[in-house]
Amino acid sequence: MTRVVIADDQALVRTGFTMILTAAGIEVVGQAANGYEALAETRRLRPDVVLMDIRMPELDGLEATRRILAEAPTTADGLAVRVVMLTTFDLDQYVYAALTAGASGFLLKDVTPDHLVHAVRLVQEGDALLAPTITRRLVERFAHADPGRAVLHRDLTALTPREREVLELLAGGLSNTELAAALQLSEATVKTHITRILTKLQLRDRVQAVVLAYETGLVTPTARRPGQAAR
Repeated sequence: MTRVVIADDQALVRTGFTMILTAAGIEVVGQAANGYEALAETRRLRPDVVLMDIRMPELDGLEATRRILAEAPTTADGLAVRVVMLTTFDLDQYVYAALTAGASGFLLKDVTPDHLVHAVRLVQEGDALLAPTITRRLVERFAHADPGRAVLHRDLTALTPREREVLELLAGGLSNTELAAALQLSEATVKTHITRILTKLQLRDRVQAVVLAYETGLVTPTARRPGQAAR
């Protein structure tokens, strides 16, 4: 059973989300009203997923997420704990801040019950919660490569030429199906390449891979994916 900690300063939100997840067979093992409590509950309970409000008193959700993930906590099954950010504001800067803090996804608090359940399960399985095209739009707007460093980050040298090609296309907003078609590979092979990329670069999910590709200059905001019209 998927185990979740809900961190939000509004008791009504915590209660409502708990009812929705419990009804779907997802166990809410703990709750927190601020970032410090979220840290403590994550350390104590080692959940699969933390639903983390961005704006909370004492310690906000972004900083709590950074601290949680810096500790590289694992679940009771030995997997990485994943964080999904919650907010009432659909603003790009909040989404990008959540991604760069290490979150695996982003949800508005008015999410439908079905979407909430799907999101928790998706992230728990190791996927990311933002569509590639949305991720690309956010990274293009906010990520800037440092002109003083090499185009390829030193860690990217661990990738094979094919893996770098996959990463470039991934950062261009292609789904697994589109990647497979562009590279004339099976989707299973594409997934294997992505898994190896994440492992070699020590990234949690494909969203972090997209952010890294832009921030290191491997891909630039002006780059377009195959067949994409200029904007």
